[in-house]
Amino acid sequence: MPKTEKNKLLSTRLRLVKLEDTYKKHLFEMLDEWYATGEKIVPYAIRKEDYHDWEKYKHSLEVKGTSLETVPDSTFFCLDESRDIFVGAVNIRHYLNDSLLLNGGHIGDGVRPSERRKGIATAMIGLALGKCRELGINRVLMVCDRENIASAKSIQNNGGVLENEIIVDGVIEQRYWIEL
Repeated sequence: MPKTEKNKLLSTRLRLVKLEDTYKKHLFEMLDEWYATGEKIVPYAIRKEDYHDWEKYKHSLEVKGTSLETVPDSTFFCLDESRDIFVGAVNIRHYLNDSLLLNGGHIGDGVRPSERRKGIATAMIGLALGKCRELGINRVLMVCDRENIASAKSIQNNGGVLENEIIVDGVIEQRYWIEL
């Protein structure tokens, strides 16, 4: 099956959802798997609080106010409806401050370890871009480590155009813009 057909088929069974009590099992299974690998979980929004403290965790997922470090954002989990599991998550910043403009961008995304290399990141970013349109964002910045070739390809598959590379904390970051 050609890649574009596969991605269309995949995107029909994936949906971005807000975290609700009915998805507690989904979240625990995904994060238990992810933490067991010992790798850094992205997006940051889904690891900034302990998910075992359910109520606090749920409330931490939405930033409503603005400070020097934060802007309003929304966190969505990617539900594979056919298998009834979370396969990843996205965090969408509603606008960029100076820090996010340099490194971070509008969308942070991550796919749980067992679901990688299946086209999920590309489909999930496509769904996140739809949420960006709903928020009135028509030019989206996404950033990834240069070493993360899979992430770069997922961004490029959604129309990402490399603007430049910068060094942040000794790591080369690529900055991509997507026109909606």
